[in-house]
Amino acid sequence: MGFSDLGLSPDLLRAIEDAGYTTPTPIQEQAIPQVLMGRDVLGVAQTGTGKTAGFTLPMIEILGKGRAKARMPRSLILEPTRELAAQVAENFEKYGKYQKLNMALLIGGVSFADQEKKIDRGVDVLIATPGRLLDHFGRGKILLQDVKILVIDEADRMLDMGFIPDIERIVGVLPKIRRTLFFSATMAPEIRKLADKFLMNPKEISVAKQASTADTVAQHLVVVGSKAKREALRSLIRSENVKNAFIFCNRKRDIGTLQKSLVQHGFSAVALHGDMTQPARTETLAKFKNNEVSLLVCSDVAARGLDIQAVSHVFNFDVPSNAEDYVHRIGRTGRAGMTGRAYTIATPEDAKYVAAIENLIGKPIPRITPDDVDAEELDMSDVGGKRRRGGRSKGKPEAKTDEPKKTASAEKPAAKKAAKDKPVSEKSTREKPAREKSARTEPRPEAPRHEPIRDRRDEPKRERDRRYSRDDEPVEVTAGFGDDVPAFLLRTVKLKKSA
Repeated sequence: MGFSDLGLSPDLLRAIEDAGYTTPTPIQEQAIPQVLMGRDVLGVAQTGTGKTAGFTLPMIEILGKGRAKARMPRSLILEPTRELAAQVAENFEKYGKYQKLNMALLIGGVSFADQEKKIDRGVDVLIATPGRLLDHFGRGKILLQDVKILVIDEADRMLDMGFIPDIERIVGVLPKIRRTLFFSATMAPEIRKLADKFLMNPKEISVAKQASTADTVAQHLVVVGSKAKREALRSLIRSENVKNAFIFCNRKRDIGTLQKSLVQHGFSAVALHGDMTQPARTETLAKFKNNEVSLLVCSDVAARGLDIQAVSHVFNFDVPSNAEDYVHRIGRTGRAGMTGRAYTIATPEDAKYVAAIENLIGKPIPRITPDDVDAEELDMSDVGGKRRRGGRSKGKPEAKTDEPKKTASAEKPAAKKAAKDKPVSEKSTREKPAREKSARTEPRPEAPRHEPIRDRRDEPKRERDRRYSRDDEPVEVTAGFGDDVPAFLLRTVKLKKSA
């Protein structure tokens, strides 16, 4: 099946041909007709299988008919990161170059004024991160009543990054009648529950096993000591034919240190993480895409959705604590049918995270040993029990014994029976009535008596304040008027004589 069989217009087919694509991927083949029919779609597919084109192509086809109003976008695409939002914008420019569609990109790190100018002219496609979109909405610069298509990309990443309350707020101001599309490489049960709130009778499309890795990526695991990780990474880079590679770290503070170390050893490397300014992040990605540098040391901000062609390698300098992040990280290579290699450098303490990853992908990761590096073994003593999502273990398994396991419910009847059969001593029987008798005959303490009310108007103010502090107990007050009788009660009343 070709793109011409999916119901796309000639102008859109010409743009696809100019991009060099002739055959749709499985997710595109199944999703595009459903979106054109007007159905909600819940799409799950491996990373690198063309999910972005799976919703951008039908959106361009639908939005080609009509015109946007000022400050009222016709469609909305929500992305978790700035880089992914910018990449989706590039896809719209590439596929929609023969269409007269206006597009705006709302991300952080860019001037509000420039973004407001585009919104005021009217946009057909609005691509945004949740935080910046809510900033514009709170300022009253954008209206969302005319949105006909909503796309939530990388939905599971939205959940992990804490964007769900923002998304619920955004969806609450959108029209009830709309098309909603969910796309992600993984789909956790929490996301499915969330999808039930936003989607109406969706068409669920799953072209591969959830959280599975592509067969085009050769995976390897290296176990070394914590002090030998940098040496192992340099050995792997030298021994492999590395054209370009992502190097992932768990902590931002380690990214700069590792990048400087690689540069000192003669490698061409740049750093990318979320604390960098937007111009610096854009410039760094441009250098990597244009092959000006070969190594990109980065955080998980680059693990989702970035489509850079012909990336030969991925190195996990740190084992991800969330098993699903591993799937997204190694998905930066082996894309669009090309082959790639992924190496994960672990320490003996990373055993539980490695076990969680292998459980998620359903197969063990082959172990290798780099040259000139001493190999270690994983510490499996902390692996066991029922693991939580993300590879965190609840605890160690209990040791097996032949003795029956004692429970709290079984111990209580035994304790009651032992107490019942225990003989009662004479001393205890004599002391108990004595205690009861003394309790009955002991006089109760008298209630405290309050002083009679005195006229304290002549006392010093300090003394009056001390006596009548808020911590004092209430003073007894005589019911009625006391010695002061109102004047109207002392008046003489004349009674009328009866006839």
